[in-house]
Amino acid sequence: MIRDTAGESALDLAAKRLERAVAMLEHRLAERLKTAGAEAGGLFDQDRAKLAAELDQARARERELEAAGAEASAALGRAILEIRAALNDAPPAAEH
Repeated sequence: MIRDTAGESALDLAAKRLERAVAMLEHRLAERLKTAGAEAGGLFDQDRAKLAAELDQARARERELEAAGAEASAALGRAILEIRAALNDAPPAAEH
């Protein structure tokens, strides 16, 4: 076997280089995942804020529609009462 001045074989040196490369790769991968996670978290927060705003708008619209429905119902009730009163006050229709 070929040995260097420190007494390590070429295989030992290659294994150490491989270990350093793997460690460096793991470190870089961890940094990338951390960055991607932060970006994804920011996107999640934006989506959540957007959905919350849309929900608030939908609830406001629901309240408006409920109020409009109540007004329409009250108007119909008044119209029915007016029609009934008019029919009760009207002279009986002549029978043929």
